[in-house]
Amino acid sequence: MGMDIEKIEQAVYMILEAIGEDPDREGLRDTPKRVARMYAEVFAGLHEDPSKHFKVQFTEEQHEEMVIVKDIPVYSMCEHHLVPFYGKAHVAYIPRKGKITGLSKFARVVEGFAHRPQLQERLTSQIANAVMGELDPLGVLVVIEAEHMCMTMRGVKKAGSQTLTSAVRGIFKTNPITRSEAFSLIQGHRN
Repeated sequence: MGMDIEKIEQAVYMILEAIGEDPDREGLRDTPKRVARMYAEVFAGLHEDPSKHFKVQFTEEQHEEMVIVKDIPVYSMCEHHLVPFYGKAHVAYIPRKGKITGLSKFARVVEGFAHRPQLQERLTSQIANAVMGELDPLGVLVVIEAEHMCMTMRGVKKAGSQTLTSAVRGIFKTNPITRSEAFSLIQGHRN
């Protein structure tokens, strides 16, 4: 099922009416169309399998050393309030028998899973599961640190608070030294 842009426009029009605004006034006249186009963009991940990006693989002569892609920008929408959460994802993996992929593929996978109504906890696990499922590495560790607008602009209103989630699979789960090394490398050399 694809996006029903017209239905989104109607819903936004009704929301504007419901909050006591005039959706036909000059400044709001095109807002339903703009919101519908934005939703089509920010929820595009609903209509794709982000794991497909890992189909492009290479073999690098038995490379079984840790690879970390840090500071991947994350922009998603909290499924509870449909407001953004944003931050950075970090993905560490240890290839099995040199089976690697392009580094940009990690950013594409993060983006694909983030572009849907989401929970940070689920997003973290989905990324880890995609790496394990498609690349079959010795292990993967995913960390996401994000600020949630549902905590900063409403409710408790605590701007700047960060939520950190991690998902560990394979050797990162079973070997505390490897896990500690990955966390240390992720935390080190902060911008």
